[in-house]
Amino acid sequence: MWIDVLRWAHVIGAAVLLGTGAGIAFFMVMADRTGDPRAIAHVASTVVVADFLFTATAIIAQPVTGVLLARALGWPLGEGWIVLSVALYVATGVFWLPVVWMQMRMRDLARRAVRDGAPLPAAYHRLFRLWFAFGFPAFAAVLAIVWLMLNRPDLASPF
Repeated sequence: MWIDVLRWAHVIGAAVLLGTGAGIAFFMVMADRTGDPRAIAHVASTVVVADFLFTATAIIAQPVTGVLLARALGWPLGEGWIVLSVALYVATGVFWLPVVWMQMRMRDLARRAVRDGAPLPAAYHRLFRLWFAFGFPAFAAVLAIVWLMLNRPDLASPF
C-alpha cells in the first residue's frame, strides 16, 4: 500500500511538471503573439503564480518521493538510470530557475508598458527569446526523465 502511494505521488509529480511546463509555455507563447502588453502582463502574472504553486511543489516532491520509492523497492540510488535521471533533473533546474526570473521580469516589463501606455520594450522581446530557448532543453530533459522512469534501462552506474 505504501509503495502504491509513493508511486502514485511520484507519477502525479511528473505529470504536474510536464503539464504545467507545457501549459505555461503554450499560454506565454500565445500571449506574446498578441503583442498586447495588457494580455501579456495578465498571462505572465498567472504563469508566475502557477510556476510557484504547481511546478515548485512538484520540484520538491519529486526527489522526496523518488528516493523513498527507490528505497522501498530496493533499488540502489547508484543505479545508472537513477543517476542519469538525477543529472537530468539538476539540468532542468539549471534552466528552470532563470526562466522563473525571466517570467517575473517579462511580467513587470509588460505591466510597466500598460501603466505607461507604451509598447513592450526591447528588453521584453530579448527576454522572451531567451525564455523560449531555455524551455527546450528543460522540457526535453523532463521527457527523458519520464522515459527513464518508465523503462528503467540497464545503464552502467558511474559509481
